[in-house]
Amino acid sequence: MALKVGDKAPDFELTTKSAEGPKKIKLSSNSGKKNTVLLFFPMAFTGGCTKEMCEVSQGLNAYTSLNADVLGISGDNPFAQAAWAEKEKITVPLLADYEHKVAHAYGVAYDSFLPQKNLGMGGVPKRSAFVIDKQGVVRYAESNDDPGLMPNFEAIKSSLAQLK
Repeated sequence: MALKVGDKAPDFELTTKSAEGPKKIKLSSNSGKKNTVLLFFPMAFTGGCTKEMCEVSQGLNAYTSLNADVLGISGDNPFAQAAWAEKEKITVPLLADYEHKVAHAYGVAYDSFLPQKNLGMGGVPKRSAFVIDKQGVVRYAESNDDPGLMPNFEAIKSSLAQLK
């Protein structure tokens, strides 16, 4: 079951590929400083995920002005994510949950991705969004079983606007 509003967000440390090479990003590094928007997405290089991350990248200032960092999380490795981000000009930091531990901790991992196509791939994250406040508490939670549904970005921004 996905985390819900009021739950304490599980802390994590995941790898991203920066210009200087691979580096770790920890959720709790924002503790007491900034709110965080976590956007779980199924897979890099797919149409829906490209649309989502490109739209968020283009509107990143709206989140920054609401005192929030945005982080994208998928099970792809950091080198694939970096190649995808470069190709699509994605500026949202992308974090590799290669072992799907964070997707499971947040309750957003598929048992089987696209089971109607019998693809298997358990652990792939559902398209999901969480707003985590400065104290590490979930203030907005959304998880979609249909990978084609985008998060409600207006509701996410509204949730951020209510946080002090």
